[in-house]
Amino acid sequence: MKAAIVDTDTISYFFRGNADVVSKIDKYLLDGDPLHLSVVTYYEILSRLYFKYAKNQLIRFARFVEIIQVLPLTTEIATVSAKIYSDLRATGQTLGHNDVLIAGTAVVHGLTLITNNTRHFSRIAKLDIDNWVATG
Repeated sequence: MKAAIVDTDTISYFFRGNADVVSKIDKYLLDGDPLHLSVVTYYEILSRLYFKYAKNQLIRFARFVEIIQVLPLTTEIATVSAKIYSDLRATGQTLGHNDVLIAGTAVVHGLTLITNNTRHFSRIAKLDIDNWVATG
């Protein structure tokens, strides 16, 4: 499988026990395929868990992060993301900054973005996306 970066929504499905997402993440990890998070997703998940005082979920998330790679923001990612944002804005189709930074991270690293938010992310031409959430 191609190396992947998991979007915030898919991580949420994973921790809520969505069988399809759990199965696919487990398969990735068991096969030894690289699985990544953007530091933006890391931030989004942590901020939600801290807000909810979700101690057990914080522990589970910390353990999960130990077995994957969290990718930091770089100037290259910021540059690519700014171009993506500008191109979308020029056509009247904006995305939030967090989503653009996650997409930029995927593009720079040549990763497939795993997301259930395909409608938004499909507007980014250079972005390879996949949806692990059952749609039927």
